[in-house]
Amino acid sequence: MKITTRGRYGLRAMIALARGYGGPPVLMQSLAEAEGLSRKYLHTLLSGLQQAGLVRSTRGAGGGFQLSRPPSEIRLDEILRAVEGPLCLVDCVDTADVCDRSRRCKARRVWRDLSRGIEKLLSGVTLQDVVSGT
Repeated sequence: MKITTRGRYGLRAMIALARGYGGPPVLMQSLAEAEGLSRKYLHTLLSGLQQAGLVRSTRGAGGGFQLSRPPSEIRLDEILRAVEGPLCLVDCVDTADVCDRSRRCKARRVWRDLSRGIEKLLSGVTLQDVVSGT
């Protein structure tokens, strides 16, 4: 499994928003500059995070982006799923029909268990844990 730039940059954006939690909304341009991301790419990431209910936006003067919940209530699996999609190592783990061997495949169980282990780890870490370094 390889986390793409979507996952890495999405988490960076969420960490930046978590650091400012409780303060005014952060302008997309400011966030893009602070994180060294193009505004267009950041917009794509924030759209996915917004659709997942992790961030909210406010329009107009004083507007921008904020976390929709406290950082202590946002788990890493939610963030990665919002920007990366399903967190499985092999397609057949979630959908057996993608491979005609999946029902009898001895390795599928290993991939399933490994995928579940990764998901369990990510679901046990909050955004606050990352920001705090715990």
